[in-house]
Amino acid sequence: MDRDKAVGIFRECGALLEGHFGLASGRHSDTYLQCARVLQHPRVAAQLCDALAASWRDAGVDVVVGPATGGIIIAFELARQLGARALFMERADGRMTLRRSFTLAPGEKVLVAEDVMTTGGSVAEVVEAAEAVGGEVVGVACLVDRGGLRRFAAYRTASVLALDLPTYRPEDCALCRDGVPLTRPGSKGTASRQNTPT
Repeated sequence: MDRDKAVGIFRECGALLEGHFGLASGRHSDTYLQCARVLQHPRVAAQLCDALAASWRDAGVDVVVGPATGGIIIAFELARQLGARALFMERADGRMTLRRSFTLAPGEKVLVAEDVMTTGGSVAEVVEAAEAVGGEVVGVACLVDRGGLRRFAAYRTASVLALDLPTYRPEDCALCRDGVPLTRPGSKGTASRQNTPT
């Protein structure tokens, strides 16, 4: 998918936000991508995941696994398009793990999927957990790469959109120093319009 088209979809859905945001990684940013605002529209989610699935149609993927919660819809839609199963991992005792009677069989080809990847920490845990039970991780995919895919150079990787958006440690954040209120849109909603894309 063309980069400008992908950015346009995020803007049209009200998913490209500006302000002072706390990311799941613990870092801060003045720009946030709220993928949930895009993924609430099944037709748009299917369109984006179709572009992403193109990189994996020849990989024989058996299972697509995403970290909860951001990777759940991506994993489901990619699995649907690839004719695979869809699973997600959740935190238990501080680590990503399969729960809810989900299982991976040794040798199953696993694609790990996420919505937005900044540091890739959660995805790295999913990869490790999948490999620990004998899954063969064939790659890592995300809708938006904020630099985290670099962490997975040993695997095939793909994203719909790559954005070089700076992030900061809280102690280095100019917005913190200026007293700009911090928003954590991943856990509490932000007040912004929610459009339906055309």
